Amino acid sequence: MKSAWSEHDAQAIMDRYALGGIGPDLALRIYSTRLLGSELRLVLHGGGNTSIKALTTDLLGEVTEVVCVKASGGDMATLDETRLPALRLDRLHKLRTRGSLPDEDTPLVLRDALIDPMAPNPSVETLLHAFLPHKFVDHTHANAVLSLTDQEDSDLFCVDVYGSRMGIVPYIMPGFSLAVRAAALYELKPKVEGLILQKHGIVTFGSSARESYERMIEMVSLAEDRLAKNRKAVFVPAPIPGSVARLADVAPILRGIASVKDERLEGAWRRPILDFRTGPAILNFVNGTELSRYAQAGVVTPDHVIRTKIWPLILAVPEQGRPVEFKRNTQKAVTTFIEYYKSYFARHNARAGGDKKMVDPQPRVVLVPGLGLFGLGRTSRDAMIAADIATCAIETITDAEAVGRYASISEAEMFDMEYWPQEQAKLADAQAAHDKPLTGQVAVITGAAGAIGVATAKAFMEVGAEVALMDLDETATLAKARTIGPAALAVHCDVTNAASVRAAFDQVVAAFGGVDIVVSNAGAAWQGRIGEVDEEVLRQSFELNFYGHQRVAQAALKIMLAQGTGGCLLFNVSKQAVNPGLNFGPYGLPKAATLLLVRQYALEYGSDGIRANAVNADRVRSGLLTDDFIKERSKARGVSEKDYMRGNLLGREVTPEDVAQAFVAQALALKTTADVTTVDGGNIAAALR
Repeated sequence: MKSAWSEHDAQAIMDRYALGGIGPDLALRIYSTRLLGSELRLVLHGGGNTSIKALTTDLLGEVTEVVCVKASGGDMATLDETRLPALRLDRLHKLRTRGSLPDEDTPLVLRDALIDPMAPNPSVETLLHAFLPHKFVDHTHANAVLSLTDQEDSDLFCVDVYGSRMGIVPYIMPGFSLAVRAAALYELKPKVEGLILQKHGIVTFGSSARESYERMIEMVSLAEDRLAKNRKAVFVPAPIPGSVARLADVAPILRGIASVKDERLEGAWRRPILDFRTGPAILNFVNGTELSRYAQAGVVTPDHVIRTKIWPLILAVPEQGRPVEFKRNTQKAVTTFIEYYKSYFARHNARAGGDKKMVDPQPRVVLVPGLGLFGLGRTSRDAMIAADIATCAIETITDAEAVGRYASISEAEMFDMEYWPQEQAKLADAQAAHDKPLTGQVAVITGAAGAIGVATAKAFMEVGAEVALMDLDETATLAKARTIGPAALAVHCDVTNAASVRAAFDQVVAAFGGVDIVVSNAGAAWQGRIGEVDEEVLRQSFELNFYGHQRVAQAALKIMLAQGTGGCLLFNVSKQAVNPGLNFGPYGLPKAATLLLVRQYALEYGSDGIRANAVNADRVRSGLLTDDFIKERSKARGVSEKDYMRGNLLGREVTPEDVAQAFVAQALALKTTADVTTVDGGNIAAALR
């Protein structure tokens, strides 16, 4: 690992922060923290922490010495001054005279020491930073260091690599006891350049941000050099059938089995989002004959346990053409996992006093021999975090096994960390931030580059759904997805081509694990007097405006049935389906057929929990109703463009957002199917009878 420090960049950040009255030391603390956070081999997703000791003026105008430490759960890669809460050092130093500090009291004590009472919660490792005397302190969970410390004889590895340059702290759960022990060890060996926290991570320190940062890079590099020497072959492969099932067939089955009925609302499910990973290193790991030994030995660092649980779920190889067998085996494996988790919780909760509340027992990481791994989470971000950590664990365990034998902390120690109040608080904050009506559901919108499609995608994302935008125009779809958010998926799809539709849905499944809601919105308006229109025009319109809907519905239905958790098919049918307009027969006829298609799906798949509904919209500015078309129609009727667009009973123009909200309402209506919702401001001629 090489230092990424740049004097040019360091000066630039000092200059930039100086404009806001922030001094060079704090600016360089921010700069070096971002350097550490941008290296995934050092920290992942809120892990690790850094600090700086300085003088500041409190709210009473008094100068006091503080430690500014990274906020709990904050991302080091994007750290700024608002995520470095300052705490009074004199208050924290007094704690060292105490024999203990109960876990439940720690957050209160830390908040009591804050200079700014409105500041975010400081890191759970604050006391470790405060008790060490150095101005700059850095703490990471470097993969290479963990590969050396996650060993049965880890002390020997650490002495061999570092000699007397680093102090070695036996494993102690983060918090007060670890901080006291680390500080005491440093005081016995004040010449050390840092500390190795066994089975946890590494700490370096210095009088400057650069010194502390570059010590971290050097110590991690020494560990990497050791791991490159005297390696032995690892992971003897187990026999794998020659025909492993496709990801697109495996993921929906797994996702459905990992879903849980929401007892609060009939017909509702709590579905996980899946993040799939594969590659030579992952396959080498999951295909090993001893997979259950090394993969289920425990987490590589306690910091990961709240995201991945203490072990992954291991499935049987999914063989192509045998989905029923894979589903049966997966159901059994998930049930066994949950039962064991419940017994694990009961055992250790009793040991810990019996006052803990069990968290969701579903797996967070799933290893599939022959295929790869899945991270599972409430949102795509949660799933990504679990998959990132699992990938990191594979690298760490692989290196550990190459030079020794991987060993984690005990099951009891993992439980104590998983149910540590400070760690559970991190999850509670994250869950509160994304607990929305459609959180955990995957919504697909076709015709998504158009006005209605984009508005619909935005509306579904706002209520928590993961969103895939499908459209024939690849460039436009990607651009629209970027305006919605980084989690929005852009997918090329030609709904008039069955292969394109199947490939598009395979891509959605690969990204999220399945599909729950489809808004079949793609369409175009062919015109012509029906007795004179060319037959080819009718065929083209039916290909898009009827068969396009059928292809999309069929592809989604296959996934929904594999998941077994119901679903929702939504169709844009247009008022032409019930109120045909002059010279719009080529458009209205397939739309009328699509309206019957909606009802047929509702009739035949209601018993599977799959709802089918339609939105009947009219006069919406979109790809079908262009500015030129509006001008032409308003002129033909002798009214202004404004009056033409408001030519309904309410006298209000219907917008794409109005249509989008109708689709969202139908997705949320768990006991409504075969419904047609009219969004046209009021048109008696188009009202259903």
